Amino acid sequence: MKPPATMLHLPHGPLPLPAFLPDATLGVVRAVDSTDLLGCGVQALVMNTFHLMQHPGSSTVRALGGLHEMCGWQRPIVTDSGGFQAYSLIHQNSKHGQLTEKGILFRPEGSDRKFNLSPEKTVQLQLSYGADVIFCLDDCTHVDEPPAVQQASVERTIDWARRGKAEFQRLVDQKGVLPEQRPLLFAVIQGGGSRELRQRCANELLEIGFDGFGYGGWPLDRAGNLLLDIIAYTRELVPAEFPLQGLGIGHPASVAQCVQLGYALFDSAMPTRDARHGRLYAFNVDPAASKLTGEWFSYVYAQDKKHIKAAQPISQFCDCLCCTRYSLGYLHHLFEVNDSLYQRLATIHNLRFMAQLMACLGSKDCSLTCSWRTTVRVGGGGLVEPWPVQ
Repeated sequence: MKPPATMLHLPHGPLPLPAFLPDATLGVVRAVDSTDLLGCGVQALVMNTFHLMQHPGSSTVRALGGLHEMCGWQRPIVTDSGGFQAYSLIHQNSKHGQLTEKGILFRPEGSDRKFNLSPEKTVQLQLSYGADVIFCLDDCTHVDEPPAVQQASVERTIDWARRGKAEFQRLVDQKGVLPEQRPLLFAVIQGGGSRELRQRCANELLEIGFDGFGYGGWPLDRAGNLLLDIIAYTRELVPAEFPLQGLGIGHPASVAQCVQLGYALFDSAMPTRDARHGRLYAFNVDPAASKLTGEWFSYVYAQDKKHIKAAQPISQFCDCLCCTRYSLGYLHHLFEVNDSLYQRLATIHNLRFMAQLMACLGSKDCSLTCSWRTTVRVGGGGLVEPWPVQ
């Protein structure tokens, strides 16, 4: 049995594992630029095929030299297939499109144009964007969908993955892509909360052959519980040498738990969205010590009036631009006057927190004693917050 991968070797450089990848959905991490991201210690970004094919449009991305040149980011970029976003759009209103065996046909709200996202098309687009890791199209479901829907999703996901792999191989061969320049191809394991379906999906995808996999489906149930049992089981289905990405998992406590389960990659808009809404992350223990015990992190709310005259930084353990130059009181002031500098500094801070967390979790000496329950609740502004153990 091969050991877990500790590094992905990608066309735009090595990616140490585990890694948290901020969402640069439309080719930008909101409020910051590539220099800020490098300063935070960000190793790679995730971008979204569903959105990029609409704005700025695939022909524009290609005209601007691909995603790396367009965004001024020369480190790895992972692109997802767009399947989850198309699913969400159609799930909200069936008038926006439909899923067929051929792919996903959708019309974004407010648009007169129809888009067809097939297994072949999404691979073609991602390759043309110059992505380092490409995801096959999958049929996403919620864990509470009935068994018949979950089974159909798995069958469609397997079929689309097989077609995506064939198109990927055809294009790589046609273009004569050198091995060191070949992006990795990942597939998504669906199956909802069914162990039987998860196993079937994983076995079929392993038989087809991919470089890595993603945990498919919304990672929370309707009550807001992290689906740790099925998340752990999905990891057990995949040999350790294949990296597994926790798609959409970004809460610090959830990331820490999933790293312990063997997950290597994570992506989410949560840390940056939280920052913009005034919720900042702060370590209660020194992450450099590689020991995360008790309630090892907490929230600092920038809008809280108790911070008006706070002369200290957000966190004594943070070395980001915000914490080394500015006080929490100044950040509170920026938030209150709604200045764009607040969004930049807050985003930098939360991303630096996530980079420090991943470095800690990736240490061979890391120990984790988590006192957060897996139950989360959704609060104002779409924020997700765990309940600390009393």
